Amino acid sequence: MRRLALLILPMILAAGLARAGDTPGRFDYYVLSLSWSADWCALTGDARHDAQCAPGRGFSFVLHGLWPQNETGYPSDCYAATRDPSRGETAAMADIMGGTGLAWHEWQKHGRCSGLTSAAYFAAARRAYGAVKIPPVLAHLDRTLRVKPSVIEDAFLEANPGLSRAAIAVTCDHGLITEARICLTKDLAPRPCSADAAPRCTLPAAEIDAVR
Repeated sequence: MRRLALLILPMILAAGLARAGDTPGRFDYYVLSLSWSADWCALTGDARHDAQCAPGRGFSFVLHGLWPQNETGYPSDCYAATRDPSRGETAAMADIMGGTGLAWHEWQKHGRCSGLTSAAYFAAARRAYGAVKIPPVLAHLDRTLRVKPSVIEDAFLEANPGLSRAAIAVTCDHGLITEARICLTKDLAPRPCSADAAPRCTLPAAEIDAVR
């Protein structure tokens, strides 16, 4: 019985790993997710007393993540043999992600599926974020507005001439603007989003809170 258990155990573990995640590097494109900091704070961060939400931080759209995406569905929680990032590597992303904890979470859920090392993944995320210009009217928003979600998309299109409407979608939650999702090739060039990658906000108008 002991020999049988030893033979079966590796098969059980292998099956568990297969169910636990997808194959690193096997995906079609990326979704660059930009989170509107003030509205994330209103929905989640304030209740956590998150330092990102303190007055004077000045965050507008911050990097939520760079997500491997397929034409249908997406990989997540991949098993990867690459080394996990150090605390220093995740802390170094705080300037564009609002804090250090999110970088670690994003690596675990999405970064491991990229097929990149943690250093290369965070470098790609920083390049992707830096290549998108936050519309000036939003970067320094000093009052709360209620707008059509398409107005936010229009602002991004005006600020980024290489971007098409098919490559961006604004999302919302509980009447608040939450994210701008921009679809990118593996080379980080804009490309159209597939249907389930970036579900657009369908509200006639949503609130976007002032930068804190």
